[in-house]
Amino acid sequence: MNKAFTKESPAEEPEKPEPAALPTKKNYVTPAGFAALRDELRQLLSDERPKVVETVSWAAGNGDRSENGDYIYGKKRLREIDKRVRYLTKRLESAEVVDPQQQQSLTKIYFGATVTYEEKNKTQKTVKIVGVDEAELTLGKISWLSPVAKALLKADVGDTVEVETPQGLQSLTVLKIKYEVQEI
Repeated sequence: MNKAFTKESPAEEPEKPEPAALPTKKNYVTPAGFAALRDELRQLLSDERPKVVETVSWAAGNGDRSENGDYIYGKKRLREIDKRVRYLTKRLESAEVVDPQQQQSLTKIYFGATVTYEEKNKTQKTVKIVGVDEAELTLGKISWLSPVAKALLKADVGDTVEVETPQGLQSLTVLKIKYEVQEI
Protein backbone atom coordinates (compact mmCIF):
# COMPACT_ATOMS: atom_id res chain seq x y z
CA MET A 1 0.00 0.00 0.00
CA ASN A 2 1.19 3.47 -0.83
CA LYS A 3 2.49 5.36 2.21
CA ALA A 4 0.32 8.36 1.29
CA PHE A 5 -2.76 6.43 2.39
CA THR A 6 -1.57 5.33 5.84
CA LYS A 7 -1.76 7.11 9.12
CA GLU A 8 1.78 7.87 10.24
CA SER A 9 1.35 9.08 13.80
CA PRO A 10 -1.29 9.67 16.45
CA ALA A 11 -0.49 13.41 16.34
CA GLU A 12 -2.28 13.60 12.99
CA GLU A 13 -5.60 12.33 14.33
CA PRO A 14 -8.47 14.67 13.53
CA GLU A 15 -9.95 16.43 16.54
CA LYS A 16 -13.06 14.67 17.77
CA PRO A 17 -16.28 16.68 17.82
CA GLU A 18 -17.37 18.05 21.19
CA PRO A 19 -19.96 15.96 23.04
CA ALA A 20 -23.63 16.78 22.70
CA ALA A 21 -24.45 20.07 24.34
CA LEU A 22 -26.09 20.10 27.74
CA PRO A 23 -29.75 21.03 27.86
CA THR A 24 -30.41 24.67 27.06
CA LYS A 25 -32.33 25.14 30.30
CA LYS A 26 -30.95 27.41 32.98
CA ASN A 27 -27.55 26.49 34.37
CA TYR A 28 -28.37 26.61 38.07
CA VAL A 29 -25.44 25.99 40.37
CA THR A 30 -24.87 26.18 44.11
CA PRO A 31 -22.23 28.61 45.46
CA ALA A 32 -19.96 25.65 46.29
CA GLY A 33 -20.43 24.21 42.79
CA PHE A 34 -19.61 27.56 41.19
CA ALA A 35 -16.46 27.83 43.30
CA ALA A 36 -15.42 24.28 42.31
CA LEU A 37 -15.85 25.04 38.58
CA ARG A 38 -13.95 28.33 38.94
CA ASP A 39 -11.13 26.62 40.88
CA GLU A 40 -10.81 23.88 38.27
CA LEU A 41 -10.57 26.48 35.51
CA ARG A 42 -7.93 28.43 37.45
CA GLN A 43 -5.92 25.27 38.12
CA LEU A 44 -5.97 24.27 34.45
CA LEU A 45 -4.91 27.73 33.24
CA SER A 46 -2.32 28.56 35.87
CA ASP A 47 -0.79 25.18 36.74
CA GLU A 48 -1.44 22.33 34.38
CA ARG A 49 -1.46 24.03 30.96
CA PRO A 50 1.85 25.93 31.46
CA LYS A 51 3.58 22.70 32.54
CA VAL A 52 2.34 20.83 29.46
CA VAL A 53 3.31 23.75 27.17
CA GLU A 54 6.82 23.67 28.66
CA THR A 55 7.08 19.91 28.06
CA VAL A 56 5.85 20.25 24.47
CA SER A 57 8.29 23.11 23.77
CA TRP A 58 11.18 21.08 25.17
CA ALA A 59 10.13 18.01 23.17
CA ALA A 60 9.75 20.04 19.96
CA GLY A 61 13.35 21.19 20.32
CA ASN A 62 14.57 17.61 20.36
CA GLY A 63 14.16 17.12 16.64
CA ASP A 64 12.00 14.47 14.95
CA ARG A 65 8.48 14.98 16.23
CA SER A 66 6.91 11.96 14.53
CA GLU A 67 8.40 9.52 17.05
CA ASN A 68 8.67 11.86 20.01
CA GLY A 69 6.26 10.57 22.66
CA ASP A 70 6.55 13.66 24.87
CA TYR A 71 5.61 15.88 21.95
CA ILE A 72 2.77 13.69 20.64
CA TYR A 73 1.11 13.06 24.00
CA GLY A 74 1.79 16.60 25.19
CA LYS A 75 -0.05 18.02 22.17
CA LYS A 76 -2.90 15.61 22.80
CA ARG A 77 -3.09 16.68 26.46
CA LEU A 78 -3.05 20.36 25.40
CA ARG A 79 -6.08 19.73 23.18
CA GLU A 80 -7.87 18.03 26.10
CA ILE A 81 -7.05 20.90 28.46
CA ASP A 82 -8.16 23.54 25.93
CA LYS A 83 -11.41 21.68 25.34
CA ARG A 84 -12.11 21.52 29.09
CA VAL A 85 -11.21 25.22 29.47
CA ARG A 86 -13.72 26.14 26.75
CA TYR A 87 -16.39 24.00 28.41
CA LEU A 88 -15.78 25.44 31.89
CA THR A 89 -15.72 29.01 30.55
CA LYS A 90 -19.10 28.53 28.85
CA ARG A 91 -20.61 26.90 31.95
CA LEU A 92 -19.35 29.67 34.24
CA GLU A 93 -20.62 32.39 31.90
CA SER A 94 -24.10 30.85 31.83
CA ALA A 95 -24.17 29.91 35.53
CA GLU A 96 -26.94 31.24 37.71
CA VAL A 97 -25.81 30.86 41.31
CA VAL A 98 -28.64 29.88 43.66
CA ASP A 99 -27.96 29.95 47.38
CA PRO A 100 -30.19 27.32 49.04
CA GLN A 101 -30.33 29.48 52.21
CA GLN A 102 -32.12 32.20 50.20
CA GLN A 103 -35.08 29.99 49.26
CA GLN A 104 -38.41 31.60 50.17
CA SER A 105 -40.12 28.49 51.53
CA LEU A 106 -37.78 26.20 53.42
CA THR A 107 -40.61 23.71 54.04
CA LYS A 108 -40.85 22.71 50.36
CA ILE A 109 -38.27 21.07 48.11
CA TYR A 110 -36.41 23.44 45.82
CA PHE A 111 -32.94 23.62 44.28
CA GLY A 112 -30.26 23.00 46.91
CA ALA A 113 -32.46 21.03 49.29
CA THR A 114 -31.21 17.90 50.99
CA VAL A 115 -34.11 15.46 50.96
CA THR A 116 -34.62 12.17 52.76
CA TYR A 117 -37.29 10.01 51.17
CA GLU A 118 -38.60 6.49 51.55
CA GLU A 119 -39.20 4.13 48.68
CA LYS A 120 -42.09 1.67 48.53
CA ASN A 121 -39.87 -1.12 49.89
CA LYS A 122 -39.13 1.01 53.03
CA THR A 123 -35.59 1.87 51.87
CA GLN A 124 -34.60 5.39 52.88
CA LYS A 125 -32.34 7.54 50.72
CA THR A 126 -30.94 11.03 51.16
CA VAL A 127 -30.12 13.17 48.14
CA LYS A 128 -29.13 16.77 47.57
CA ILE A 129 -30.57 18.55 44.53
CA VAL A 130 -27.75 20.40 42.77
CA GLY A 131 -26.72 21.71 39.36
CA VAL A 132 -25.88 19.53 36.37
CA ASP A 133 -22.12 20.10 36.75
CA GLU A 134 -22.17 19.22 40.46
CA ALA A 135 -24.19 16.00 40.29
CA GLU A 136 -22.40 12.96 41.69
CA LEU A 137 -24.60 10.06 42.68
CA THR A 138 -21.94 8.39 44.84
CA LEU A 139 -22.02 11.50 47.07
CA GLY A 140 -25.81 11.66 47.04
CA LYS A 141 -25.91 14.71 44.77
CA ILE A 142 -28.46 14.55 41.96
CA SER A 143 -29.07 17.00 39.14
CA TRP A 144 -32.18 19.15 39.36
CA LEU A 145 -32.98 17.84 35.85
CA SER A 146 -33.00 14.18 36.93
CA PRO A 147 -36.35 12.34 37.05
CA VAL A 148 -36.17 11.89 40.85
CA ALA A 149 -35.41 15.57 41.46
CA LYS A 150 -38.15 16.69 39.07
CA ALA A 151 -40.64 14.50 40.90
CA LEU A 152 -39.53 15.79 44.32
CA LEU A 153 -39.49 19.52 43.46
CA LYS A 154 -42.19 21.53 45.28
CA ALA A 155 -43.14 18.56 47.47
CA ASP A 156 -43.51 18.92 51.24
CA VAL A 157 -42.74 16.57 54.15
CA GLY A 158 -45.25 13.73 54.10
CA ASP A 159 -46.04 14.09 50.39
CA THR A 160 -45.86 11.04 48.15
CA VAL A 161 -44.64 11.58 44.61
CA GLU A 162 -44.47 9.28 41.62
CA VAL A 163 -41.34 8.89 39.51
CA GLU A 164 -40.93 6.87 36.32
CA THR A 165 -37.96 4.47 36.59
CA PRO A 166 -36.70 1.66 34.35
CA GLN A 167 -38.47 -0.74 36.75
CA GLY A 168 -41.74 1.16 36.32
CA LEU A 169 -43.63 3.76 38.31
CA GLN A 170 -42.22 4.17 41.82
CA SER A 171 -43.66 6.00 44.83
CA LEU A 172 -41.40 8.15 47.02
CA THR A 173 -42.55 9.55 50.36
CA VAL A 174 -40.75 12.69 51.56
CA LEU A 175 -39.54 12.26 55.15
CA LYS A 176 -37.23 15.21 55.72
CA ILE A 177 -36.17 18.45 54.00
CA LYS A 178 -33.25 20.61 55.03
CA TYR A 179 -31.21 23.42 53.53
CA GLU A 180 -27.57 23.23 54.59
CA VAL A 181 -25.16 26.11 54.84
CA GLN A 182 -22.92 26.03 51.77
CA GLU A 183 -19.20 25.53 52.31
CA ILE A 184 -17.18 27.35 49.69
